[in-house]
Amino acid sequence: MSRNEIIVGLFIAVILAVVFSPFASPWPDGLEKVAEDKGFLQKGEVQPLVSSPVPDYAWPGIENEGIATSLAGISGTLVTFGLGLGLAALLRRKNT
Repeated sequence: MSRNEIIVGLFIAVILAVVFSPFASPWPDGLEKVAEDKGFLQKGEVQPLVSSPVPDYAWPGIENEGIATSLAGISGTLVTFGLGLGLAALLRRKNT
């Protein structure tokens, strides 16, 4: 892949995160729903070792839920891209 293709792909991913993340479902996912229905959801909840910087996909301190969720989508996209880029650089360096 060329550098321009990667940049265009990242741009598209960020735009999708901004546009579609506010429409994310507020309902629990399948596993969480079953745990809730069967009554063992609280048994699996423990105090995390590290607190989330963006809990429940809402950017702390921003009142508008749509904007906060969009920012969470953007940050998640950029972090994932950065980790993938770093991993690719490490693997490329290891193979040469």
